[in-house]
Amino acid sequence: MKKLNVKNTIKNGLLAATVAIASVAGTVNEANAQSVKNVVLVHGAFADGSGYKALYTVLTKKGYHVTVVQNPLTSLEDDVNATKVALDKQDGPAILVGHSWGGTVITEAGNHPKVAALVYIAAFQPDNGESTVQWLQTAPPAPENGVLPPDDKGIVYYDKAKYHAGFCADISKEEADFMYASQGAFYAKGFIANITHAAWRDKPAYGLIATEDKSIAPEIQHAMYKRSNTKVTEIKGSHVIFMSQPEKVAAVIIEAATKGVQKK
Repeated sequence: MKKLNVKNTIKNGLLAATVAIASVAGTVNEANAQSVKNVVLVHGAFADGSGYKALYTVLTKKGYHVTVVQNPLTSLEDDVNATKVALDKQDGPAILVGHSWGGTVITEAGNHPKVAALVYIAAFQPDNGESTVQWLQTAPPAPENGVLPPDDKGIVYYDKAKYHAGFCADISKEEADFMYASQGAFYAKGFIANITHAAWRDKPAYGLIATEDKSIAPEIQHAMYKRSNTKVTEIKGSHVIFMSQPEKVAAVIIEAATKGVQKK
């Protein structure tokens, strides 16, 4: 009888130890999964950082520290430098997110040592020696596309008459009007600037394809992300899915934050 009690005691002790170890392991795994808590958002051309408000709200409510970069839009170099300033101020690793032209910016700025992974939202993703305009020219523009030729100062704007349908068809007209009024002055020379070191070659990349995009053709997005072996998520929506469907976009950023900390 005493032998049985000893065996039961040992058995129960081992069971308790196993449960305790599993509990500790679970806590450690959870801590590791939440190790990247900083998110840096980079906007594109024909917009500014205010468009990220909905996405900012979703992410901050989930405990993420979010920084929105206000790109000067004067050149690729200037936008990359503005992004690096924001990354310098992070207290640890960060997920770097870019929309549209912002994808070109994060492709270069993503070499910053604090960047753990890259997220492209309906964004350009050039390779070394490539420019944004090269990719724009790989498919005919949609009839709704309203990108105008550069003006006498070399600045490119989006046609007001086409802005809602061509840029942000799935948000309200009121929101679209505000976005149009707050768009930055984008200098065309940014479109022809070449990438020198594509960060997606060294760091995990996630891409969201806007299937109803009239500003960057979905086939262009597919081609770029396939070439780079980017993990793709398709979302039915316009060029600004981060505004119309912030929860779905946030889910990909959170996936990058929890799974994307290893190099390819």
